[in-house]
Parts: sequence; structure tokens; C-alpha cells
Amino acid sequence: MRESTAAATPGPELVRDAFAGLQATLGETCTVGAGDCAYFLGRVHDELIRLDTAMKADPKGPGHFPEPLAWIADLRTTLDGDTSTKNLEAHRTELIRVRDRINVWMQDHPDDYS
Repeated sequence: MRESTAAATPGPELVRDAFAGLQATLGETCTVGAGDCAYFLGRVHDELIRLDTAMKADPKGPGHFPEPLAWIADLRTTLDGDTSTKNLEAHRTELIRVRDRINVWMQDHPDDYS
């Protein structure tokens, strides 16, 4: 019997794990132009994209997460593919608003990330 030497391909990240990453940014903020702002906003953006990917790959299907996916899609449109520090700082309010809205939505849907 021959054993496979191929590495197992990890499955999509679970929504609960991606949501935990986003929650880790709660309570944090930054002042535009401050040294920590580029890191913080980049992290919030990355966590939102991770959550978006996890929700789309969830066995329940993307239709199970309509509001969060719509909010992230709107944010992507707003950012227009530009994730530079300057653009993230210009849209700081929108990034934090989407993060906070998703947090509230997910708290109201605990079965979606347990």
C-alpha cells in the first residue's frame, strides 16, 4: 500500500476563528497620522477580509450572512482596492463602523460562530 506524501490542504477558516480575530481589535482605535494607525487599520481591514472569506466558504453558504457580507462589499467598493495607509486613514470611520456593525450582528447570531 502506497502512502500519500502530499501535504493536506487546510480547509477554509472557520467563521468563529475569523470572528475571534476581528473581535481582538475591539476596544482599539487610533489617531490618524499616529504611528500605530497604519498597523491598526491594516489589521482591521485584514480581519474583515478573513471573515468575509470564511463566511463565503461556510457550509451554510454566503446567503446565511447577508448583512456582514454586504457591509464588507460596500467597504471594498469604498476602498476601491487601495489599502495604502493614506486610503485606510481616509476611510478610518468606515472601517471601524463595519467592524463594530459586524460585531453587533454576530453577537445577535451566536449560533453562527459557535
